[in-house]
Amino acid sequence: MTRIYLDHAATTPMLPQAIAAVEQGMRNWANPSSPHAEGRAARAALEDARARIKAALGWDGELIFTSGASEALAIGLGRAKADRGIVSAVEHDAVFRAAGPQAAIVPMAGAAFDREALRSLLAGNGKPIVAIQHLNSETGTIQPLEGVADQVREAGGIFLSDCSQSAGKLALPDADMIVVSAHKLGGPPGIGALLVRDFAMLDPSGGQEFGYRGGTENLPGALGFAAAVDVARNRDGTAKWLDIAEVLVDREYDFHRAGGEVVSPAGEGALWSGHILAVATPGFSAAAQLMRFDMAGIAVSAGSACSSGTLKQSRTLRAFGIPEEVSARTIRVSLGWDTTAEEIDQFFEHWLNLAAEGRNRAA
Repeated sequence: MTRIYLDHAATTPMLPQAIAAVEQGMRNWANPSSPHAEGRAARAALEDARARIKAALGWDGELIFTSGASEALAIGLGRAKADRGIVSAVEHDAVFRAAGPQAAIVPMAGAAFDREALRSLLAGNGKPIVAIQHLNSETGTIQPLEGVADQVREAGGIFLSDCSQSAGKLALPDADMIVVSAHKLGGPPGIGALLVRDFAMLDPSGGQEFGYRGGTENLPGALGFAAAVDVARNRDGTAKWLDIAEVLVDREYDFHRAGGEVVSPAGEGALWSGHILAVATPGFSAAAQLMRFDMAGIAVSAGSACSSGTLKQSRTLRAFGIPEEVSARTIRVSLGWDTTAEEIDQFFEHWLNLAAEGRNRAA
């Protein structure tokens, strides 16, 4: 049985170009911090990868390589020259861990964060660092970030945006710090980046990466990361999801007609990426659906990979105002660079059968 993988928001398969680049990096085995010829060659390759990633993402500031998005958030939120944290209510758990329990929470006003609440929080004492994500990993909702950076800067603060799900797919928002994860866009796991407008915004820690992150640099990972963003920049494969997503969008009416519910926050400012879909199925819990789909050879999820193993309601869906009864029946389908229209059709046919079974149970 050929399996169908529709959990790309958790991680997506490495692009062939990225695999080849990692192999190249493994042959260039020297430490980029060593002063000898081998080390200098490794350093040149590392800096070339850094420059390529910045160019592909349209970033003209600094770039710190990290082990992934979680470490980038820990550096950005934990070492920012700021006195207090402000985060939106629908951030990834890694943001809440990095910001700490004392961080103030910006509530949601439907699909978008509450701008008036943010304005009030910015008026408090002390220099703030504000974290508002670009694209939500559970619903595919895009936050309207236009003007947020200016608003935060006017208050003397720093604006950080988690772009783990959007980098390489959407243009980066205006922000002082941006978090990127390589394995979400076809690069290798174990590497990411913190994009920083100015190193002066961070307290240094010593060690490598200009003194802002200790540890031997992951040259193979950096080369694979650069190859993946090069592909995204050239729309050579990864951007295919833009076309395939239209197939999923066209199914929205069919989901409703079959008794399901596309779980999308309502209200002004509701923007949807198209490659992440949350759908509630009648008569089945999310856990039961995952097992049924897995037995049928289809991989989906019940939310972010970091929280889908829990039985409690998704904090994100609750913050978006989704009723607990609907949240308990919600699964996530997410597309990637190798998803095909035929795979989406096969998923939908299986979902239709599951929905019919669920309706019969309720009758």
